[in-house]
Amino acid sequence: MLLIRPDNDYPDGVPDETIRKTEAWVAEVKARGVHLTGGALYPPAQSTGVRRQGANVVTTDGPFAESKEQMGGFDLIECDTLAEAVEIAAGHPVTEAGMVEIRPIVEELSSLGQQAVADRAP
Repeated sequence: MLLIRPDNDYPDGVPDETIRKTEAWVAEVKARGVHLTGGALYPPAQSTGVRRQGANVVTTDGPFAESKEQMGGFDLIECDTLAEAVEIAAGHPVTEAGMVEIRPIVEELSSLGQQAVADRAP
């Protein structure tokens, strides 16, 4: 998964040129057959956090992070190698003014468990 993290929060909206470049990048990656889905996210101020405290559900209005690093969107790609994912991510327009984080998706939740970590120890 590519996590799209622009440095700018675009208070006046994302510039049209950036939108056009991103649409062209998505079209190119789809044409390669590796783009599964993706989307832009509304700003953090429009987010809602959900926690459970016992039987009570508690919601909190965003934004939550103090950092400038906010996720602006995501793209789910399927690549054979990390090198291919890096090459695809490097073509994203946000890499010129932010970062695209490559994050592998866990195939089985059990691989995150404590026993799985212990099994990998030498």
